[in-house]
Amino acid sequence: MPVQTSLQLFTIKDELEADLEGALVAVADRGFTAVEPYDFVRRADPMAAALTAAGLSAPSGHAFLASESFVNPDGSGTTLPVPGPAEVFAAARALGMTTVIDPYTEPARWETREQISETARLLNRAAEIGAGEGVRVGYHNHAHELEAVFDGVTGLEVLAGLLDERVVLEVDLYWVARAGVDPVALLQRLGDRVIAVHAKDGTLDPALVDAYPPADQVVAGEGSVPLIEAIAAAPALELAIVEFDHYDGDLFDAIQRSRIFLDEKVAG
Repeated sequence: MPVQTSLQLFTIKDELEADLEGALVAVADRGFTAVEPYDFVRRADPMAAALTAAGLSAPSGHAFLASESFVNPDGSGTTLPVPGPAEVFAAARALGMTTVIDPYTEPARWETREQISETARLLNRAAEIGAGEGVRVGYHNHAHELEAVFDGVTGLEVLAGLLDERVVLEVDLYWVARAGVDPVALLQRLGDRVIAVHAKDGTLDPALVDAYPPADQVVAGEGSVPLIEAIAAAPALELAIVEFDHYDGDLFDAIQRSRIFLDEKVAG
């Protein structure tokens, strides 16, 4: 099956808040046909209308499924409650979304195998609910799931071994490399479980990656992350998703250049 290039909309979060419709038209104007929404439950109807107007689809999206409260992008927790799985899947259906991916859980939940087992239980439960709604469930990593190691096995792989076969993985290749793990070897080990990647690149310069957001991210293909080799190692891949946590230059130019790189190298 051809690999579809998409854009994680967190990349343009400020633009979306300022002008939802205009931001999505700008994404389509850069050649994208698919996007990956985040925080879509609260704005499912206007998001659906804006996607239709821009000619975009949303095959996947991010929503918390294994956490009761919102987790900040830097990994710190909050007490802000998040929608339950039933509400998430209803919003996903309204957007034509077929896969909902948990974006991450707190780093403090990756200190023991028992904690990882509980996360797997919650994802498996969500997958059971999602199956009844025609929505697939997945998990997306940051660095901490790879930095946690148990008897030589990364925490993400421990999780994968505990997941129901219906739960898929979306591997963020930048965060894998940032954690000091070889993305190519990891995807070879995870095999068919991986249906999406965040094809995110960076220089991995130690002087630029300590804070959040990291300051080393660059256009796909211009950094040190082996994107193409890793993508080739994922036999069941469906989506190659452009994302920036931070970018100092022209953001829309960067996403367009990243899309062109991925379309030329891997799409189809």
